Parts: sequence; structure tokens; C-alpha cells
Amino acid sequence: MREMYEGDEYARKNPTWHEEDASWKANHVGRILTDNRVKFTTICEVGCGTGEILLNLEKQFPDASLSGYEIAPYAFNLAKQKETVKTKFYLDDISNLQPMDYDILLAIDVIEHVEEYISFIKCLKSIAKYKIFHIPLDLSVQSIVRSWPIMKLRADVGHLHYFYKDSALATLKSCGYKIISYRYTASRLELPNQARSSNIMRLPRRLMFSLHSDLAVRVLGGYSIMVLAE
Repeated sequence: MREMYEGDEYARKNPTWHEEDASWKANHVGRILTDNRVKFTTICEVGCGTGEILLNLEKQFPDASLSGYEIAPYAFNLAKQKETVKTKFYLDDISNLQPMDYDILLAIDVIEHVEEYISFIKCLKSIAKYKIFHIPLDLSVQSIVRSWPIMKLRADVGHLHYFYKDSALATLKSCGYKIISYRYTASRLELPNQARSSNIMRLPRRLMFSLHSDLAVRVLGGYSIMVLAE
């Protein structure tokens, strides 16, 4: 599936490369770092897209040096135009560049796109002390019953692997990671321009989540998980 990103298919289907979600994702990254009092001076991101997550993090952490790695020429060219003194971008596969020594590595909505995702996750372990994964929880009762949401994710944005909370955490643990902290993120509730079906489900998701978060996510979906690991 690399050809989807290295060619023009992904850009044709997703011309903004999801830039509009970047500040929301960066805020969640900043919050998990701050809440866990993680000390760092360097951050890298694998699959950085157009660079907007890192550029938003630069504003939150102006003393840090940030590096973004991207295999898609379309996204990289957009990111390269926005480089700053503190934030640099590279058209390269970070898994080919070891050994490296960053404090923090970000893999934000990445592993579900990678064919050999287990070996990919394992190779990221040595690149930085701390890793932050953001993983969409595509598997829920409603998504399986309806079927088409998962198939649409596969066709439109190239999701090859599908997770729920327990399988996502188990995958990281089996790859040798120690889980420090994790939290749900609610893209279907918090991001604008959602589909009509997501808007209809907004209130039920909020109400059920307030009563039993794990059950709400497993039954109704609409959430991702952000994990801080080492």
C-alpha cells in the first residue's frame, strides 16, 4: 500500500492531508506529555504529513527541536515550505535511518496504514526514549454491524489494520513497549465537519461515555486512543 502515499492516490482522495485536524492532535500530544511530566529537548514524527502537528507543537514547546519524516512527496513538499529554525522535514523512511537518539517519537495515525506493522512498531522502539502512538479504534459493535464504515476507511484513507482498545495496547506490549499512560480522544465529538451520522451519534456517545467509557467506545465507536510508552 506504500504506492497509495508515494503516488497521487492518497492526495487525490485527501488533498488537505488532514491538516485541519493537526492542532487538535497536537493539543492531545502536548497534554499527555505535560500531564506525565515528560522532560525532552527533541521530538521526531514518523509519517508527519504536511508537518502541521509538529508546527503546532513548536508553539507549545518553543525550546524543543523537531524533525518530521514523510515518505509521500506530495505531503513532504507542503511541509518543506513551512520549515522553521526549530522544525525540519525529511523525505525519508525513518525505519531506514537507525540508530537515532530522539527523546520523543510520534506515530500519529500511522501504524494502521503499514502492511508489516508489527516489525515497523518494533523498529521504532530504539529511535527514541518515549513514544506516543495515536491509534484509531475502528472496531466497535456499530462499525462491525454496519460494515461499510470500515470498508470506507480502507478505500479512502488506506487503513489496513483495525483495533479496539485492548488489541491496540496488547500490540504495543507484545512489541516490547511499556505503557506509561493512555487516554481516549474523541474525534467524532470534538472535530468539526463530521458526517451527518456522527452528528446524530454525538449525544448518545457523550452520555454513554460519561457512564462507562470503555463500554461506550466498544459499542458506539467514534474514538481513538493516545498512548505514551517507552
